[in-house]
Amino acid sequence: MFAGCSKRKTESSPSQTKELLLYCGAGIRPPVDELVETFRKEHGVKIAIDYAGCEVLLSKIKLTRRGDLYMPGDNYYVKQASREGMILSQFSVCYFVPTILVQKGNPKNIRGLKDLFQGGLKLGLGDPNACAIGRVTQQILVKNNIAWEDIKKYVAYQSLTVNELGMQIQARALDAVIVWDAIARYYSKYGDQIPIAVENNVISTVDIGVLAFTNQRWLAESFAQFAASERGQAIFSKHGYTIELPK
Repeated sequence: MFAGCSKRKTESSPSQTKELLLYCGAGIRPPVDELVETFRKEHGVKIAIDYAGCEVLLSKIKLTRRGDLYMPGDNYYVKQASREGMILSQFSVCYFVPTILVQKGNPKNIRGLKDLFQGGLKLGLGDPNACAIGRVTQQILVKNNIAWEDIKKYVAYQSLTVNELGMQIQARALDAVIVWDAIARYYSKYGDQIPIAVENNVISTVDIGVLAFTNQRWLAESFAQFAASERGQAIFSKHGYTIELPK
């Protein structure tokens, strides 16, 4: 895919700094770290990464009007940025499937969403104003006719990133959380995954967008295309991320 990379290097200005800034959802960190390191080794391009909640990153992009790439945990945020003229192009890289993660051995006997309403149960959810899993969880509740008023009394913790929810299970501070499938796999030593049926679920497509503020568009698009390529997909799959839409 990058066979012409060496040629393009000679066309670039010698003073051009080969460094990109990527704003990335915290839940995508493991494969993105490897993608960035692989790209650096092969193309000599350093990529600085700002990991945070998707809404937090979008606000930062709007405020600073700088950066080269944006990869949130749900393409909803890329679409938001695109509507404001901040995206030049975008590519799909994987899917996030929400799932319930409970303490190892499932001591509360949780089998589905309805079982999250138990007396004494400590539930953790993402903050919809900060991260993609929080916004998508709200959509799941609506889809399953679960009112926030009915569930909020069981919510002991709201996180700014999806990773924090997995850490709460690891610390045994919560009984159950709703996270992405890849995060649940990462914390499988500490918790068990209780899948949400596809018909009851809201699956997120993860896109990477090239920001309109970039002054190195070719390099930014090269990385975005790499993330969406077969090699990039293999890296996502290696880290337990879903690359085919569940049916």
